[in-house]
Amino acid sequence: MTTKTALVTGANKGIGLEIARELCALGMHVLVGARDPIRGKEAAESIGAELLQLDVTDPASIAAAAAQVEVLDVLVNNAGVLLERGALPTATPVDLLRETYEVNVFGVVAVTNAFLPALRRSPAARIVNMGSGLGSLHFASDPQHPYGQNPLLAYNSSKSALTAITLSYAAELRATRIKVNVADPGYCATDLNFHSGPRTPSQGATAAVRLATLPADGPTGGFFDEDGPVPW
Repeated sequence: MTTKTALVTGANKGIGLEIARELCALGMHVLVGARDPIRGKEAAESIGAELLQLDVTDPASIAAAAAQVEVLDVLVNNAGVLLERGALPTATPVDLLRETYEVNVFGVVAVTNAFLPALRRSPAARIVNMGSGLGSLHFASDPQHPYGQNPLLAYNSSKSALTAITLSYAAELRATRIKVNVADPGYCATDLNFHSGPRTPSQGATAAVRLATLPADGPTGGFFDEDGPVPW
Protein backbone atom coordinates (compact mmCIF):
# COMPACT_ATOMS: atom_id res chain seq x y z
CA MET A 1 0.00 0.00 0.00
CA THR A 2 1.32 3.43 -0.95
CA THR A 3 2.04 5.71 2.00
CA LYS A 4 -0.21 8.75 2.05
CA THR A 5 1.33 12.22 2.09
CA ALA A 6 -0.12 15.02 4.21
CA LEU A 7 0.79 18.71 4.41
CA VAL A 8 -0.09 20.74 7.50
CA THR A 9 0.59 24.46 7.22
CA GLY A 10 1.72 26.40 10.28
CA ALA A 11 2.69 23.09 11.86
CA ASN A 12 5.81 23.99 13.81
CA LYS A 13 3.82 24.43 17.04
CA GLY A 14 0.42 24.31 18.69
CA ILE A 15 -2.56 22.60 17.09
CA GLY A 16 -0.78 22.28 13.75
CA LEU A 17 2.05 20.32 15.30
CA GLU A 18 -0.41 18.04 17.09
CA ILE A 19 -2.30 17.38 13.85
CA ALA A 20 1.00 16.57 12.15
CA ARG A 21 1.99 14.30 15.04
CA GLU A 22 -1.27 12.34 14.89
CA LEU A 23 -1.13 11.95 11.11
CA CYS A 24 2.43 10.64 11.49
CA ALA A 25 1.16 8.14 14.05
CA LEU A 26 -1.35 6.94 11.46
CA GLY A 27 1.51 6.09 9.15
CA MET A 28 1.37 9.07 6.83
CA HIS A 29 4.37 10.88 5.38
CA VAL A 30 3.78 14.30 6.90
CA LEU A 31 5.15 17.58 5.61
CA VAL A 32 5.42 20.24 8.30
CA GLY A 33 4.70 23.52 6.55
CA ALA A 34 6.57 26.28 8.35
CA ARG A 35 7.77 29.76 7.47
CA ASP A 36 10.81 29.55 9.76
CA PRO A 37 13.06 26.73 8.49
CA ILE A 38 14.92 26.32 11.79
CA ARG A 39 11.83 25.99 13.98
CA GLY A 40 10.10 23.99 11.30
CA LYS A 41 12.93 21.49 11.03
CA GLU A 42 13.11 21.06 14.80
CA ALA A 43 9.37 20.47 14.96
CA ALA A 44 9.40 18.03 12.05
CA GLU A 45 12.29 16.02 13.46
CA SER A 46 10.58 15.81 16.86
CA ILE A 47 7.64 13.87 15.39
CA GLY A 48 9.33 11.99 12.54
CA ALA A 49 8.01 14.28 9.82
CA GLU A 50 9.66 16.32 7.05
CA LEU A 51 9.99 20.09 6.79
CA LEU A 52 8.45 21.87 3.82
CA GLN A 53 9.39 25.55 4.04
CA LEU A 54 6.25 27.52 3.26
CA ASP A 55 5.12 31.09 3.83
CA VAL A 56 1.40 31.18 3.00
CA THR A 57 1.57 34.92 2.27
CA ASP A 58 4.43 34.63 -0.25
CA PRO A 59 3.49 33.48 -3.79
CA ALA A 60 7.08 32.50 -4.59
CA SER A 61 7.35 30.41 -1.42
CA ILE A 62 4.04 28.68 -2.16
CA ALA A 63 5.04 27.91 -5.74
CA ALA A 64 8.42 26.53 -4.66
CA ALA A 65 6.79 24.30 -2.04
CA ALA A 66 4.11 23.01 -4.42
CA ALA A 67 6.77 22.13 -7.00
CA GLN A 68 8.27 19.66 -4.52
CA VAL A 69 5.09 17.61 -4.05
CA GLU A 70 3.90 15.29 -6.82
CA VAL A 71 0.96 13.67 -5.00
CA LEU A 72 -0.80 15.05 -1.94
CA ASP A 73 -3.47 13.08 -0.09
CA VAL A 74 -4.21 15.50 2.75
CA LEU A 75 -3.95 19.28 2.98
CA VAL A 76 -4.65 20.88 6.34
CA ASN A 77 -4.77 24.67 6.04
CA ASN A 78 -3.89 25.35 9.67
CA ALA A 79 -1.72 28.50 9.47
CA GLY A 80 -3.55 31.43 11.03
CA VAL A 81 -3.18 34.64 12.98
CA LEU A 82 -5.17 36.53 15.59
CA LEU A 83 -3.81 40.07 15.72
CA GLU A 84 -6.38 42.17 17.57
CA ARG A 85 -6.23 41.92 21.32
CA GLY A 86 -9.57 43.00 22.69
CA ALA A 87 -9.95 45.87 20.21
CA LEU A 88 -13.55 46.80 19.44
CA PRO A 89 -14.65 46.67 15.79
CA THR A 90 -14.80 50.47 15.60
CA ALA A 91 -11.18 50.65 16.80
CA THR A 92 -9.80 47.99 14.44
CA PRO A 93 -7.42 49.46 11.84
CA VAL A 94 -8.10 48.44 8.26
CA ASP A 95 -4.44 47.44 7.89
CA LEU A 96 -4.90 44.90 10.68
CA LEU A 97 -7.90 43.50 8.83
CA ARG A 98 -5.83 43.17 5.65
CA GLU A 99 -2.97 41.48 7.50
CA THR A 100 -5.36 38.98 9.09
CA TYR A 101 -6.99 38.13 5.78
CA GLU A 102 -3.62 37.69 4.08
CA VAL A 103 -3.00 34.63 6.25
CA ASN A 104 -6.44 33.35 7.27
CA VAL A 105 -8.21 33.80 3.93
CA PHE A 106 -5.98 34.64 0.97
CA GLY A 107 -3.26 32.29 2.18
CA VAL A 108 -5.71 29.38 2.28
CA VAL A 109 -6.88 30.07 -1.27
CA ALA A 110 -3.34 30.49 -2.59
CA VAL A 111 -2.05 27.31 -0.97
CA THR A 112 -5.09 25.24 -1.95
CA ASN A 113 -4.92 26.33 -5.58
CA ALA A 114 -1.17 25.73 -5.78
CA PHE A 115 -1.45 22.20 -4.37
CA LEU A 116 -4.66 21.25 -6.16
CA PRO A 117 -2.84 19.48 -9.03
CA ALA A 118 -1.09 17.27 -6.48
CA LEU A 119 -4.38 16.71 -4.64
CA ARG A 120 -6.07 15.66 -7.88
CA ARG A 121 -3.40 12.99 -8.36
CA SER A 122 -4.45 11.38 -5.08
CA PRO A 123 -7.10 8.66 -5.31
CA ALA A 124 -9.09 10.32 -2.51
CA ALA A 125 -7.72 13.63 -1.25
CA ARG A 126 -8.96 15.51 1.80
CA ILE A 127 -8.74 19.26 2.38
CA VAL A 128 -9.29 20.48 5.94
CA ASN A 129 -9.56 24.20 6.67
CA MET A 130 -9.06 25.15 10.30
CA GLY A 131 -11.98 27.32 11.28
CA SER A 132 -13.35 28.53 14.60
CA GLY A 133 -16.64 28.73 16.41
CA LEU A 134 -15.92 32.46 16.53
CA GLY A 135 -16.60 32.47 12.78
CA SER A 136 -20.08 31.00 13.20
CA LEU A 137 -22.72 33.57 12.24
CA HIS A 138 -25.23 31.53 14.22
CA PHE A 139 -23.23 32.01 17.42
CA ALA A 140 -22.24 35.60 16.63
CA SER A 141 -25.87 36.65 16.15
CA ASP A 142 -26.82 35.43 19.63
CA PRO A 143 -26.01 38.14 22.22
CA GLN A 144 -26.31 35.53 24.98
CA HIS A 145 -23.69 33.24 23.45
CA PRO A 146 -20.07 33.74 24.63
CA TYR A 147 -18.93 34.08 21.01
CA GLY A 148 -21.58 36.72 20.38
CA GLN A 149 -19.98 38.76 23.17
CA ASN A 150 -16.51 38.58 21.62
CA PRO A 151 -16.70 40.66 18.42
CA LEU A 152 -13.16 40.35 17.07
CA LEU A 153 -13.76 42.03 13.73
CA ALA A 154 -10.71 40.79 11.80
CA TYR A 155 -10.32 37.28 13.20
CA ASN A 156 -13.99 36.33 13.43
CA SER A 157 -14.89 37.63 9.98
CA SER A 158 -11.86 35.92 8.46
CA LYS A 159 -13.06 32.60 9.84
CA SER A 160 -16.60 33.29 8.56
CA ALA A 161 -15.09 33.94 5.15
CA LEU A 162 -13.19 30.68 5.41
CA THR A 163 -16.40 28.69 5.82
CA ALA A 164 -17.83 30.34 2.69
CA ILE A 165 -14.62 29.57 0.80
CA THR A 166 -14.83 25.96 1.93
CA LEU A 167 -18.36 25.68 0.56
CA SER A 168 -17.19 27.07 -2.78
CA TYR A 169 -14.40 24.50 -3.09
CA ALA A 170 -16.67 21.68 -1.96
CA ALA A 171 -19.25 22.62 -4.58
CA GLU A 172 -16.70 22.69 -7.41
CA LEU A 173 -15.04 19.45 -6.33
CA ARG A 174 -18.18 17.52 -5.36
CA ALA A 175 -18.01 15.38 -8.50
CA THR A 176 -14.45 14.34 -7.65
CA ARG A 177 -13.16 12.20 -4.77
CA ILE A 178 -11.76 15.28 -3.01
CA LYS A 179 -13.59 16.24 0.18
CA VAL A 180 -13.34 19.74 1.66
CA ASN A 181 -14.45 20.57 5.20
CA VAL A 182 -13.93 23.01 8.07
CA ALA A 183 -12.65 21.84 11.46
CA ASP A 184 -13.36 23.75 14.65
CA PRO A 185 -10.66 22.94 17.24
CA GLY A 186 -12.43 24.72 20.08
CA TYR A 187 -10.83 27.16 22.51
CA CYS A 188 -7.37 25.67 22.94
CA ALA A 189 -4.34 26.91 24.83
CA THR A 190 -1.94 28.12 22.12
CA ASP A 191 0.36 31.04 21.39
CA LEU A 192 -2.54 32.57 19.43
CA ASN A 193 -4.41 33.35 22.67
CA PHE A 194 -1.48 33.45 25.12
CA HIS A 195 -2.38 29.90 26.21
CA SER A 196 -5.64 31.05 27.76
CA GLY A 197 -7.87 28.31 26.34
CA PRO A 198 -9.11 25.41 28.51
CA ARG A 199 -8.51 22.77 25.81
CA THR A 200 -5.18 21.22 24.86
CA PRO A 201 -3.72 21.36 21.34
CA SER A 202 -4.14 17.58 21.22
CA GLN A 203 -7.86 17.96 21.86
CA GLY A 204 -7.96 20.69 19.24
CA ALA A 205 -6.46 18.36 16.65
CA THR A 206 -9.22 15.76 16.98
CA ALA A 207 -11.72 17.16 14.47
CA ALA A 208 -9.07 17.95 11.88
CA VAL A 209 -7.54 14.48 12.01
CA ARG A 210 -10.98 12.91 11.68
CA LEU A 211 -11.76 15.04 8.62
CA ALA A 212 -8.33 14.33 7.14
CA THR A 213 -9.05 10.60 7.26
CA LEU A 214 -12.68 10.52 6.15
CA PRO A 215 -13.88 7.38 4.39
CA ALA A 216 -15.31 7.46 0.87
CA ASP A 217 -18.85 8.01 2.17
CA GLY A 218 -17.80 10.87 4.47
CA PRO A 219 -19.22 14.39 4.22
CA THR A 220 -17.95 17.32 2.19
CA GLY A 221 -18.79 20.99 2.56
CA GLY A 222 -19.37 20.74 6.30
CA PHE A 223 -18.30 22.49 9.52
CA PHE A 224 -17.42 20.11 12.35
CA ASP A 225 -15.94 19.99 15.81
CA GLU A 226 -15.04 16.77 17.61
CA ASP A 227 -18.69 16.21 18.58
CA GLY A 228 -20.24 16.74 15.15
CA PRO A 229 -21.64 19.54 12.98
CA VAL A 230 -21.21 23.16 14.07
CA PRO A 231 -23.89 25.74 13.11
CA TRP A 232 -22.70 28.01 10.33
